[in-house]
Amino acid sequence: MIALSLAEIATVVGGQTHDIPDPSVQVTGPVVIDSRKVTDGSLFAAFAGERVDGHDYAAAVVDAGAVAVLASRPVGAPAIVVDDVQAALGALARAVVERLGATLVALTGSAGKTSTKDLIAQVLRRKAPTVFTPGSFNNEIGLPLTALSATDDTRYLVLEMGARGKGHIRYLTGLTPPRIGVVLNVGTAHIGEFGGREQIAEAKGELVESLPSASEGGTAILNADDPLVRAMASRTKAKVLFFGEAADADVRAENVRLTENGQPSFSLRTPSGCSDVTMRLYGEHHVSNALAAAAVAHDLGMSVDEIALALSEAGTLSRWRMEVTERPDGVTVVNDAYNANPESMRAALRALAAMGKTRRAEGGRTWAVLGQMAELGDEALAEHDAVGRLAVRLNVSKLVAVGGREASWLQLGAYNEGSWGEESVHVSDAQAAVDLLRSELRPGDVVLVKASRSVGLESVAQALLAVDGDNVGEVAAR
Repeated sequence: MIALSLAEIATVVGGQTHDIPDPSVQVTGPVVIDSRKVTDGSLFAAFAGERVDGHDYAAAVVDAGAVAVLASRPVGAPAIVVDDVQAALGALARAVVERLGATLVALTGSAGKTSTKDLIAQVLRRKAPTVFTPGSFNNEIGLPLTALSATDDTRYLVLEMGARGKGHIRYLTGLTPPRIGVVLNVGTAHIGEFGGREQIAEAKGELVESLPSASEGGTAILNADDPLVRAMASRTKAKVLFFGEAADADVRAENVRLTENGQPSFSLRTPSGCSDVTMRLYGEHHVSNALAAAAVAHDLGMSVDEIALALSEAGTLSRWRMEVTERPDGVTVVNDAYNANPESMRAALRALAAMGKTRRAEGGRTWAVLGQMAELGDEALAEHDAVGRLAVRLNVSKLVAVGGREASWLQLGAYNEGSWGEESVHVSDAQAAVDLLRSELRPGDVVLVKASRSVGLESVAQALLAVDGDNVGEVAAR
């Protein structure tokens, strides 16, 4: 964080200092909520959770180097006491970004947020120091913590914004007001909570409504291929840049194709010219993500050749998102188990099918190990059924549906689409999936593992990649 004294912080957050001998002492380290991450000069924000209360660690974090605790009550250690720690954290983030003077880029969407955020960050940091959201740390606590990790030399701050209801993104943009806002898509993720795609679009569009006007430098970057996103152009006073494969997109992809390994290749066209891109990531869905990143970089003055090179060299930064690992025996494991919704599930299956094309000629097979997609409400049965059917249409060799009711719907969809015999199977849990795979995988096979985060199917991928086979059961059960 940029250096601020405890007295300055207390003023910003509307708090009172307690047991602080010298309020002029500065916070020079990170602001953290995990006591294990405290370093010299840190500020520790104490949250009271269901099982752990951060206030109980006050003495320990000060001993570890924290200069004070941001707390909701006196803790017997140097502290800034506030009514609401979360609100205070947000107020501190707002004050820091205002002093920082960096360009804030915010993005949202139903699918692809984290992958796109990682691409934007990898492109922009070639131009200037860039701080970005780690993983999917995109909520009311994670977003201010990311903003507070910026330092005096930070020039770009790339922030992922999630939402589970109307008003959430408006609140986040109030904490960290963006100059550039990116909306990727409107899908069915969390549709059970929102009530419909139109309601999701209403919530996602709060981002472009928050942007400064075009005359003040605001830019809305919108997906021209998604009608609900395209329509958001009428909801902003900012300049609008469209990205996509549509002919009228300002930043678009032409001649899209996949390499024999399933990696996208295309010609990137921006208002400043055209250059070729071949990505290291897997799956055609990354083309749209790359175009969004390219539009941000173009708006910030990067040349098309600079952007194309950066996109071609960008890798995966966040774990369990299309992580591709080839085992010594020739089996390839694709760990995409961080989360799942109908859009990302379809994209992952298409990527699996593309990766399996060349291996199929050599006897390799494709395996889709899939579990529940959560928070779909009344759409859950239809969406799981559709994914099972798509696996068959894409000629996936083996579907392994893992879990309870939703997994049975996946298998039912595959069965009704024409999956007979051993082409699809329903197993009870991750361990059963591991046992099946270990007994049947052979060199040349490609295994995709994907489900909602709550299912924990990353354990299957971890087990398949475990060096010590004796520990596979232990890993899978975690």
